[in-house]
Amino acid sequence: MNRAASVSVIMPAAGSGQRFGSQSNKLFAILDGKPLWQHTVDRFHNRGDVRQIVLAVSEEDESTFREQIASISSAAPIHLVRGGATRSESVGAALDAVKKFVAESAVANSSTPTLVAIHDAARPLVRQSDLDRVFAKAAETGAAILAAPVSGTLKRTTGNGSETVDRRNTFVALTPQVFAIDVICQAYARDRGRLATDDAQLVERTSHPVQLVPGSADNLKITFPEDLRIAEAILNECRSEFV
Repeated sequence: MNRAASVSVIMPAAGSGQRFGSQSNKLFAILDGKPLWQHTVDRFHNRGDVRQIVLAVSEEDESTFREQIASISSAAPIHLVRGGATRSESVGAALDAVKKFVAESAVANSSTPTLVAIHDAARPLVRQSDLDRVFAKAAETGAAILAAPVSGTLKRTTGNGSETVDRRNTFVALTPQVFAIDVICQAYARDRGRLATDDAQLVERTSHPVQLVPGSADNLKITFPEDLRIAEAILNECRSEFV
């Protein structure tokens, strides 16, 4: 599978602003003059390999997303689906929409590999070079994720204190996490509501190997208000990297 891939991007966007300290969805927070989630969409919507972007949103946020989508000029269509109570439910709903899109499009009858990239809507700083590499690896192997090597010292609590954890061969998972459509659909079909920290864990449970592609550590997830200030500084310093 070394041919150029056709990619559908799923962005879970139905979360709350609880940890962000906001009554509204943190994705509507303004970063460099526009809503945070639009910066994330900007990383994907003009790529030639991205065929569609599916946002899984909550019922209360749907009208706001629709209003803001109207102001975006995107080469790839942006679709909304109703998200669920959990991240996996939201991704599952978006997967259903992707399967329908693929079945109805010419992609289903071509020799082009069909990939699904699941990316946090609150990660606006993923680099194009990282996307190139993780898409290529997923097209080759069926499952690949961006990940950053752990750089700090790791500690684990014990009954009477703490102990140091060997950080060799240890990575922090990033997004996007990219899979052949049949691989991720099989993983979700076998999910049955079991807890998982990310989509790669669901795929690992099917015994399909997930490849790690080193990604930039500045592909940060906006979780707290101070993260917005960090993101804006990175964006202003390295703007050409995100075009």
